[in-house]
Parts: sequence; C-alpha cells; structure tokens
Amino acid sequence: MMLSTPSALTARLAAAGCVLLALVLANAPAYAQGPLAPPLGASLSGLLSYAREHNPELSVRKFEAEAARERVEPAAALPDPRFELELMDFTNTVNSERAPSLLPGQVGNTRYRVVQPLPFWGKRELRGEVAEALAEQVETLQDGTVLEVENRIKTAYARQFQASGQIRILRETLSLLDAIEQLVLTRYGVGLVPQQDALRAQSELTSVKIDLVEAERRKRDNAAKLNALLARDGDAPLAEPAQLPPAPARISYQSLLEQIRTRSPEVSRERFGVVAAQKSRELTWLNRYPDFAVGLTNNRPYNASDNWEVMVGVTIPLQQSSRRAQEREAERRLDAAQTRVLAAETRLAGRLGETLAAFEASRDKARLLKNTLLPQASATFDAAQSGYESGRVNFNTLIDAERQILRARLALLDADVETAVRLAELELLTGEAL
Repeated sequence: MMLSTPSALTARLAAAGCVLLALVLANAPAYAQGPLAPPLGASLSGLLSYAREHNPELSVRKFEAEAARERVEPAAALPDPRFELELMDFTNTVNSERAPSLLPGQVGNTRYRVVQPLPFWGKRELRGEVAEALAEQVETLQDGTVLEVENRIKTAYARQFQASGQIRILRETLSLLDAIEQLVLTRYGVGLVPQQDALRAQSELTSVKIDLVEAERRKRDNAAKLNALLARDGDAPLAEPAQLPPAPARISYQSLLEQIRTRSPEVSRERFGVVAAQKSRELTWLNRYPDFAVGLTNNRPYNASDNWEVMVGVTIPLQQSSRRAQEREAERRLDAAQTRVLAAETRLAGRLGETLAAFEASRDKARLLKNTLLPQASATFDAAQSGYESGRVNFNTLIDAERQILRARLALLDADVETAVRLAELELLTGEAL
C-alpha cells in the first residue's frame, strides 16, 4: 500500500475543505431565509393581504373612521366655561376726582365672573349617542370599501387567470396544429392530399396566433388593473395565478338573504342611520326644556372690601312653534332612515337573485362542458385524425374537430372564471366569504 506524502495529504484536505465551504455557503441563504413565500400574484390571499396594507382607498376610509370616532367624546362634553370682566362706572362719576379709565381696579367697581353653561338632563348623553351612531356608520362605510376593493381584486385575479389559461390553451393548440401541419405536408409531399389542405392548415395556425396576441394583451391589461389596486406600478411583475377559489357545492338563497340582513355593511350603515335619527329625535324633544348656567362673581369696589356673588341662569324656550317644526323634521328624518333600510334590503335581495342565478348557471355550464362536451370533442378529434391519416375523412373534418376542442376548452375556462366572478359578487353582497 502506497502512503501519501505530507504535502499531497495537505492539498487533498485543502481541496475537501474548499468543497465543503462552497456547499455551506450555497445552502446558507436557504437556511437563513426559511421557506420562501409564494410570489405576489400566485395566490388570491396574498393579493388581498397586500392590498389591505397598501391600497390608498382603504387607508382613506380608516382615517375617516378614526376621525369620526374622535367626535364622540366632544359631542357629550360640557360646554366650555365663560369668563367675563365687567367694569362698572368706568367714567368714575361717583369718584369725580378720578379720570375715566378702562383698567381693572381703576373704576367704580370691577367684577370678575366665571359662568358654566349646563345643558338640560339627558342632552349630553343623547349628543354622544348620536355621534356614536354616526361613527358606526363611517366604520361600516370602511367595511364596505374593503369588500368593494376585495371584489375588484377577486374579479381582476379571475380575469388574469382566464387570460393566462387562454394563452396556455392557445399555445397547446399551436403545438397541435404544428403536428397537423407536418402531417398534411407529409401527405401532400407524396400526393395524397391537395395543396388546399396545406394552405388551410397554415391559415388556421395564423388565426390561432392572432387569438394568442389578443390573449396576451388582455393579460397585460388585467395585470395593470391588479397593480393599480395594489398601489404598484402598472408594469410591476406579477406571478401567474395558481388557481381559482373553490365554489361551494350548495348555496341557499334564504341563507344568503339572511346574511345580507345581518352582515351586509350597506344594510348595517342604514341601520346605524336609524339609530342616529332616533337619538336626534329624542334630543329634539328635550329641546322643549330649558338649559341652565351657574356663575361665580368676584366684586372689587373701589376703596371697599371684595365680595362674592353666585348666579343661576336659565334659558326660556319661548319659540315653541319653531321647536314643533324641528320635531316634525326629526320625525320625517327617522321615517326616511327606516325606509332606507328597507330599500337597501330590497335592492340587495334583487341583486342577490340575479347573481345567484348567474352563479348556478355558470357552475352547471362548467360541469356539462367538463363531463360531457370536452370528452366528446376529444373523441371526435381522435376519430377524425385517424380517419384523415387513413384517407377516410377530408381535412375540413379534422380542422372542425380541432376547433371544437379549442372552443370547448375555452368555454370551460370561461365558465369556471364566470363562476369565480359571480362568487365574488355574492361575497360582496353578503359581506363575508362563502
């Protein structure tokens, strides 16, 4: 057995160390970063999470809701106290040896008074409750904006999935047509088919290429819409959509209608409007009663001792006809608010019926296309291809079979996308995921 020299052994160890170091450095980022998150655009949940943090519309509604919430405390607070300074006998008529003056202490009598207005019992609480209901209205407006933005993202994501699917189907069709063209050229080269078949195959290739260009344009348009909703540059890269959200097997109209009545932000906003109108009506009734004020006065006569006074004031609700008109106005505002709730429920119920019908139609259409028409089209194409190769059918039959497969695949994709779009509309109406 031959022993290695010390220099050779050192060289081998150094080489092995370099290899080991390279492997460690190559794998270090993977260990440091952990599992990579899916790229933006691949999943719908990732797009929605990104939009919640970056969409400016949502930020505007959030700030408006916070501002409305800050109005509650001032609405129920006491009015600010009032300070008064009264200079009595500033001409110094009583003290004729002194000249007229506007300086405290240099007149006949100086009064310092602090007055605190006091609303009638219950008015402050009602004002706070009105502000609370209005703040709740703004918060439901924020919830509605979130649903609207998410609906637009879901729709754009589905359209992006549709455009990507069309591109994939058209490219696969191009590969199929290339194979058909090679078959036609081979048979044409030996005189088995006319030149018209070759020209027809090339024409079909060009037509599919034109459709492919249009599909790629639609994909770019949808990517720009998505990026706009995410507050990104229009040409920012987006990953290919992975899959459409699954549709529930059964959806009950009555259950959806109940969700609209209990969870829809639009209906909730109108209901908080009813609460605000009710509290405003109660506040208007309390305006029949007077408000009060208390005051404390410090009198400082010239050349005399200070003394104190306590004052109590009360407003006189004399204009009763004006107050009756305000009360009638409050009643009509309450009637209008209650009617708006009914109008919102009726409007949403109508939209629910239309959207649910379209959703079920798209889902049934997709089922028929997938389970019936597409297998039939595939079988027809296989039979036509075999028949053309053996000379039993003409080229038109083969091309028609290829077009039938293409139409069936595109129709299935369109039906799946339409189902996803209608599902997003149902979630927008009900206010929650289905």
